[in-house]
Amino acid sequence: MDLRPPGLRALLGRPRRLVAAAAAVVVLVGAGTWTAVASDDPPPVHRTDKVMAVDGVRLDTSFFTTSGTGRRPAVLLAHGFGGSKDDMRAEAEDLARDGYAVLTWSARGFGRSTGKIGLNDPKGEVADVSRLIDWLAKQPQVQLDKAGDPRVGMAGGSYGGAISLLAAGYDDRVDAIAPSITYWNLADALFPNGVFKKLWAGIFFNTGGGCADFQPELCAMYNRVAESGKPDAAAVKLLEERSPSAVGSRIKVPTLLFQGQTDSLFTLSQSDAAASAIEANGAPVDVDWIAGGHDGGDLETSRVEGRVTAWFDRYLKGDKNTGTGPAFRITRTGGVDSTDGAALLRGASADNYPGLESDRKDVALKGGTQRVTNPAGASPPGVSALPGLGGGGLAQLSSLGVGVSLDFPGQYARFDSAPVTRTVQITGAPTATVHLTSTSDDAVLFGKVYDVGPDGTQQVLPSQLVAPIRVEGAKAGKDVTITLPAIDHEVQKGHRLRLVLASTDLGYASPTAPATYTVSLESPLGVPTAPQVDTAAAPLPAWVWWLPSAGALAALALLLTGRRRTAGPAPDPALAEVPLQITDLSKRYKGSTDRYAVRELSFRVEKGQVLGLLGPNGAGKTTTLRMLMGLIKPDGGEVRVFGHAIRPGAPVLSRVGAFVEGAGFLPHLSGRANLELYWQATGRPPEDSHIDEALQIAGLGDALARAVRTYSQGMRQRLAIAQAMLGLPDLLILDEPTNGLDPPQIREMREVMIRYAAAGRTVIVSSHLLAEVEQSCTHLVVMDRGRLVQAGPVADIVGTGDTLLVGTGTPVEEPVVEKVAALPGVASVTSTDDGLLVRMEPGGSAPRLVAELVRLDVPVASVGPHRRLEDAFLTLIGGSA
Repeated sequence: MDLRPPGLRALLGRPRRLVAAAAAVVVLVGAGTWTAVASDDPPPVHRTDKVMAVDGVRLDTSFFTTSGTGRRPAVLLAHGFGGSKDDMRAEAEDLARDGYAVLTWSARGFGRSTGKIGLNDPKGEVADVSRLIDWLAKQPQVQLDKAGDPRVGMAGGSYGGAISLLAAGYDDRVDAIAPSITYWNLADALFPNGVFKKLWAGIFFNTGGGCADFQPELCAMYNRVAESGKPDAAAVKLLEERSPSAVGSRIKVPTLLFQGQTDSLFTLSQSDAAASAIEANGAPVDVDWIAGGHDGGDLETSRVEGRVTAWFDRYLKGDKNTGTGPAFRITRTGGVDSTDGAALLRGASADNYPGLESDRKDVALKGGTQRVTNPAGASPPGVSALPGLGGGGLAQLSSLGVGVSLDFPGQYARFDSAPVTRTVQITGAPTATVHLTSTSDDAVLFGKVYDVGPDGTQQVLPSQLVAPIRVEGAKAGKDVTITLPAIDHEVQKGHRLRLVLASTDLGYASPTAPATYTVSLESPLGVPTAPQVDTAAAPLPAWVWWLPSAGALAALALLLTGRRRTAGPAPDPALAEVPLQITDLSKRYKGSTDRYAVRELSFRVEKGQVLGLLGPNGAGKTTTLRMLMGLIKPDGGEVRVFGHAIRPGAPVLSRVGAFVEGAGFLPHLSGRANLELYWQATGRPPEDSHIDEALQIAGLGDALARAVRTYSQGMRQRLAIAQAMLGLPDLLILDEPTNGLDPPQIREMREVMIRYAAAGRTVIVSSHLLAEVEQSCTHLVVMDRGRLVQAGPVADIVGTGDTLLVGTGTPVEEPVVEKVAALPGVASVTSTDDGLLVRMEPGGSAPRLVAELVRLDVPVASVGPHRRLEDAFLTLIGGSA
């Protein structure tokens, strides 16, 4: 299993110069020089592969630069655990084009590099980074602060993020770092509050190739703790010595910290501790909580990489005009899609990092004194996060609002609040004090806070996170303050908060001896609210100028000549807040009285929706969009936008933005200059363009200052959509916005659409990519032969049915299939080449099914509804496609 966060280019870091025995770096093998076959616009990137001898091991490296004689800052990119330097190639090429000399390498024990895995041992992996910095200092392309001291930054995700922090603590030549979803204290991450995180620890050692591929002391430590189920002092000391926290007082460089909200491995408390320590040293620190993490979710790769580049531009290139973003940013969800539970994202920010305890509010809980059983062998265990399932398993179901955490009766205590009278935003780590008495001296509890729906039957565990706590000396009774997992979660009016204290959890090692705990509540639930964190939502202007990108000059000519417009129907006040209402719309083919491109089409679009317009070729989608934009007249029916009938030149079109063809940009001008020139052509005041808001949504970052000729196809598409968004139109129309884009660029375009609609605006997108529409859109209109086939929410059209697809990667043996079929709530089971189709009985529980499958040792890789949009689409249109 690969520990690298899915979709994230795991970056690495570099150490400080070690005074002891620094062996010279010797180039052993030159693998030749590779030059990217570039298009006519981006500068070609040269890559040189070398295997270097560093302190007794061989490190496989790649060095990326562009042509030119000038010196430039260097960046070291480090990969994630289980990966190699190859994971960093795309990121390295992008940074090289942005004017950096970039070095990537495979860490000890990974890729083609030799040596034992030391979990970022200061005498191993950290010392290696210092030797790599020595090598950079000798390269003619690299800028020097002084002899032997290159200007250098580091970035890394997970394992690579930790080496970035460690390098800044051990090597004072490191000038700026940007670690992602990583740890500050590895002992605290794997042994939180003295409880062994057994599933994640096992994944670490298995992903590394097995215990024999690690340093002997690490292998012995793991075997010892895994056997006993309890970390000892020596194990804690060993991991702490390899943690950034060991040199926290020496990290004094600008630090950009990304941490994942969907991450049961390295929780938000890890970046919180890092931020506090580095800020105390006087260094600039920004904190960014992204949507995804090691448990899956959206890792916001494009935005993260853009912000890292801006960070290095400011602190390595010294460009003080480069904006690096807010001191604290968090990604919040504005709903979920119907397929994989991917969140519809919006940003929130604050001028200062609030920490995990900001502005606590007390929430009263009731529950009295309760008895909790720890069963013999700690079995059956409760279920929260299941490491390795990622976004395809519990995280997916949780995002869809399905309660997937499982607590067994008699094995937990619960304390409930009254329904909240107004929405509560939790941002940080809730706390509560309980009194615990145990029949054993050693007790372990798992705390979690649920969001419980109004009917009391649906409860959701935010991000599937729990807080383990070990209490020693519990026989005599103790008051224990529990710090619950840090989350960002909105509890809606009418919902309840529920504190649960369970005796077991599948991801952790609990005492195997049976015991009974007596638990009572000693304090309210303290909920941090961080009111200073504001969700980004630009106010909508009363009007916005509309110009299709392909017809800007023609539209301008119409405006300047004052072309007379014919009177149209009066506005409909009942539709004044409705972005789009199409009624009985028809358009015949030219010269035909009975052949229709669009026939009697009716549908309605509401605020905040991302509506997908689907249909096979010839379905009438483009004709419909052209009538919507007033480019062609219908033969029957009408289109109303915010109650106003659409006709060519209708004033209400000022509230519509459109991307209908690839925009033409002046290649020698920067992205920003192109947009400013375009807005000037409209004759409107510059302050009405809302250019900064549009660019923030488009997510182009520092690329705006570069000439458009250096842009990739994906960046040009985003710039074109930013042009359509100038003035922040209330209704945005996108016709095939992902044409010609590769999968990462398509994902970026999806994020742009979702961000735009998150503030209450509306997006209509026509696309032939069904999987992309399924992940981007909240609602659908399906057309065939000019007619409406079906319209409504994606979930209603796709239909989840009563069948779940359980992915296992390989067929399940027949005896196991029979056991699954006999489970309570299961109506039938069908084996497939890569999993099981499980039809549930009415009232059957998906969470309980997942738990039972895990206990039957079924290698669950994903869980989700069987039917997909492609199935629904083909069913609706029959053979038309």
